[in-house]
Parts: sequence; C-alpha cells; structure tokens
Amino acid sequence: MKHVRLLVLTEDLPRASLALADTQSFHPDSRPPAETQLDALPGHQYHEVFIQARSRLDKIARLVPPDAPPAISPIRVVDLAELDRLNAWLGGLWDETSGYEEAFRGLDDAERLVREQQAALENFAQLNIDLGMLQSRTRFLDIHVGRVPRENLRQLEGAVGLAKHILHLYMQTDADAHVVIVGPAGEKESALAPVLSAAGFQNLPIPQGLDRPPAELQKELSIRLDEIEEQRRALRKTLDAWAAPHRERLTEARHTLLMAEPLVELDPSLRSAGHLAHLAGWVPARSVGRLERRLRETLGQPFDLSVRDPLPEERSLVPTVPVRSRLLAPFGMLVGQYGIPAYGEVDPTPLFAVTFLLMFGSMFGDLGQGAVIAGAALLFRRKLGRFWLFGLLAGLASMGFGLLYGSVFGYEHVLPALWMSPLSDPLLMLSIALAWGVVFIATACLLAIYNRLAVRNWSGALFGHHGVVNLIFYLALVAGGLGMERGDGFGLHTWVLIAGSLAVLAWHSWRHQEGGLSERILVVFIETLETVIGYVSNTLSFLRVAAFSLNHVALSIAVFSLADMMGAFGHLVTVILGNLFVLVLEGGIVMIQVMRLQYYEGFSRYFSGDGHAFSPLRFRRGLS
Repeated sequence: MKHVRLLVLTEDLPRASLALADTQSFHPDSRPPAETQLDALPGHQYHEVFIQARSRLDKIARLVPPDAPPAISPIRVVDLAELDRLNAWLGGLWDETSGYEEAFRGLDDAERLVREQQAALENFAQLNIDLGMLQSRTRFLDIHVGRVPRENLRQLEGAVGLAKHILHLYMQTDADAHVVIVGPAGEKESALAPVLSAAGFQNLPIPQGLDRPPAELQKELSIRLDEIEEQRRALRKTLDAWAAPHRERLTEARHTLLMAEPLVELDPSLRSAGHLAHLAGWVPARSVGRLERRLRETLGQPFDLSVRDPLPEERSLVPTVPVRSRLLAPFGMLVGQYGIPAYGEVDPTPLFAVTFLLMFGSMFGDLGQGAVIAGAALLFRRKLGRFWLFGLLAGLASMGFGLLYGSVFGYEHVLPALWMSPLSDPLLMLSIALAWGVVFIATACLLAIYNRLAVRNWSGALFGHHGVVNLIFYLALVAGGLGMERGDGFGLHTWVLIAGSLAVLAWHSWRHQEGGLSERILVVFIETLETVIGYVSNTLSFLRVAAFSLNHVALSIAVFSLADMMGAFGHLVTVILGNLFVLVLEGGIVMIQVMRLQYYEGFSRYFSGDGHAFSPLRFRRGLS
C-alpha cells in the first residue's frame, strides 16, 4: 500500500474526483495536511447542496419508484451551478409530491383504526351479552373484561373468589384465557387490583358503537376497509398519471447525483488555499501507475502526485485490501466477523478456508449427506448470495471424507472405503486429531511471530504470547510427550528446553510487573502456570475433531438400530428422518465446533482483527 498526495487546481477538483472514482483504487485519508495554509474547505458548499438534493430525491422515490439504476455513462463533471438548479427543481417537485404522501398517510391511519376496531371486536366475539352495559360504570358493580395467561387462570380464579368477585371464562386461546370479573364496588375493588396485576391480567378496551350486534359491526368495518383500498388505488392511479411526465428527468437526476457523489465523498479529505487544492489517500502499489495515467488523461491543468511508503506510526491508519478470490469470498465474510486484518498482518482467509474444510469434512464425513449439503447450496444459491459457495465447498469436503470413510447416508458397506471407517480404529483417529492440533497451534504461533516482526515488535515476537519462547516450550513439551509415549521418557534436553523457556518467560513477566514482592511472585507464578495449562488444554481441544467423526458413525448406527425394529416401510422412513436429524442437528453442532477451534485456537493467537478494510472511492449504482 502506498500513500499518495495530490495537488490540483481547485477548479479541477470535480474532474479529479471522477478520475479517482473511475479507477476504484483511492482510499481517502481525511487527516489535515501538514501545511497550515491549506485550511479552507473547497467542497463544503457543494456537499451541503448535494445532501439536500439527494434527500429530496429519496423522499420522492418513496412514492414514485425509480427505474432501474442508470448506467454510469457518460461520465461528466457536475458543477455547483448545475447541482443548485437540480436541487431547486427537486424541491418544487417534492412540494407537489408531499401532498400525495399526506393523502396516503391519511388512508393508512384510517385503515389502522379500522383494523384495531376489528381486533377489539374479535376479543368479544364469544361474549354473548350486551357489551354496551360493560361500558357504563355503576355505583354498585365492579366489572373487569380482559385476558390472563392460561397457566395463571386457576390461581386468579381462587384469588378472585376470596375477594368476593365472580370470574366468568368466555374464551380460550393457546396462550390466553378471556374472562369477565364482576363483584361489589368499594373496598373489595381496591383489594382486587394487586391480585390482577400479579396474575398478569390485561384489560381489553371495549370498542365504541356497541349498540348493534358484533357481526353487524364487523361487516360494516370490512366494507370500510374495501372503501379505503379503493381510495388508495384511485390515489395511486392519479399519482402515476402525475408522475409520468417527470420520470425521465428523475432518472437523469439520479445519474447527475451519481456523478456528483465522488466529490462529496472526498469532502472530509479536501483542503485548499486559494486556487490550490490538496487531497491524500491510500492506493495499492500495483494501482499507482494506472491512477497517475488516468489523472493525466482527465485533468486539463497541471497537477502534482507524490507517492511514498507508509510511515511506521501510520500503520494503524493503513487500510487492508480484502481477499478478492470468488472461492474465498464467503470465508472472508466469516473472518470479517472476527475482525479485519491490520495492515502488514497475514490475511488468515486462505488458511482459514483450507483448515475449516479439512476439519468439517473429517468431522462430518459422509458422501450422501455431503451431497445433500452441496445440492442445497446450489438449489438456494440466489437466496444465499455469495455464501452459497461456502455451503457447496463444505458439502464437497464432507463428500471427500465420506469416500475415505466409505459412508453413504450412514451405510458403511455400500461403498468400499478408500481408507477406513473412524470406528475401525478410534485410537488412531484420536492420535491424528492430536497431531493435527499440534500442527495447527504451531502454525498459528509462527504466524503470530511473523505478524509481530512485520510491525517491528521484536520483544513481542520473542517473549510475547505465542512468540518464539512460547513456541520452543510448546514443541519441547510435545517432543517430551512423544518420548513418553514411546517409553523413552522426557529426556534431559527436553527438560532443559522446557525449564529454560519457562524461566525466560517468568523473567520477562517479572520485568513488567509492579507492586510488592509477594504480589509480583504470585502474578509471575500464575502466568507461567497458565502457559503450561493453556497449551496442554488447547491441544486436547482438537480431540473433538476425532470425537465428532466417531460420534457421526455412532449416530448412524443408532438410526439403523431403530430402523431394524420397523417393517420395510418403517425402516425407510426411519432412515430418512434419521439422516435429516443428523444433517440438521449434528451438522450445525459440527459447524459451531469448527468455528470455535478457528476463532479461539487460531485467530486469538495471531490475528489482532483491529484493522479496517480498504474502501476505495467509486461510483455507486444507486443512492441511499
């Protein structure tokens, strides 16, 4: 990534913004320039007019839906005078359009009122009494009409009886019971209030105009809704007729604002002094030459473009260019959920994609079920968007390991295994999972060391968490474990490496501690112990890779055991439902476990995630 600084004549700023947007390689840097005389804001008035014009166009578009987004062609300069004229025209058009919006809002309010009255009437449909009586308050009777959760009905009935009131249940739904409570007014009425509140009682408002039967009122309300809908259609027809002569110019207005938007986006980064304007930003190194050529083709006046490498203190400001591979795009989205790689850090997306597919496939290896996942991703690719590739690749990984395991929809003897079924040798599967964990953690530590060296954090690379000393300790610990497994013991050299690395880590921690002697000793001891326990437990976490591969086979055996108890038809149904159960439940659990291993055991070791994505100036297809 390169930092570029562009000096142009102020009158050439609109052309420069179009050139920068056209190349899609310029990420603005909004920091003010070092030259204090460059303190004017040349694009401020342009920005204010644009925002007002876009707001008016967006409000008009709510009632007059726009045509398809216009093609960004021809690219031309939109000066302030043209933008002012467009803004004035849109203002006048909105004054006319707002009348239609008010009319539609009035119809919406009328419809909402009618539907509220319908809903209120439905609450009393089963209450076969004169509802008008319930609206009138008497001196002697306390009347409550409402609903209460069904599970509280019996409790409320007993409490109401103690208060000398009568409870009448007139309707029940799945969740609520609709009741009428009647009793003497006075002291008993005030005693009933906390009882109703504790039972979750909700009063139901009684609609007005209950001098007629509810069925007659419902019919009248339905007729009113039809009338409102007819008025809405007539108003829409009138609006369409009014808007027809303006549609072409509205499309042109959208195109004009799209051409003006790049200069507005640059506004926070623009500074000027007299006729000279300054802007700066970040450009990928491979795109600097193309950007300079485009500026020479576009600008009619001389300009100055200076290019330099980022300074060490600017590293946190430099944007990170995201991965552009179509295959890796869905994995990049998942990486983005954790954070954006800081400039100079290794982008974890390729490693994440490979290790994710290997772990998912090994934990959920089945040719048939993997084919279902891949087929579903293909079938719903429009709804899934770019994420459908993720489902397809996960399904293919499952199919690949299904071939190795010889498993098709849980059947272990239909297809000869290219390797073996996991249950054939569980100890081997557990050993492979542990070896995979060692390689994964060691690779993560190496990436952490590289990332710190890239930013010249020498101390962090050597002594920090998952640095060189940590890696030496971990590899020595693994070597000692292998020696014990072979019966050779830890070995003297291994003990020396483990003790030496822990002593160095303790010494480094001691140097950075503050407080009393006992407090420093306690903190150093805890941190050292945490290092030992952490690496051991993190490695053992990868046993779940083998555990779920074994669990997958065990679930299939359970499904077939149930199916064998059924007849021919029952056997088929049980196998189908069992496979669906395994696909949905275990497939989801495996996905979560793989993500947990990636985020916690991988990203947390070497990936800071505190960067920000490269967002170049570009033409947008629409306004929002």
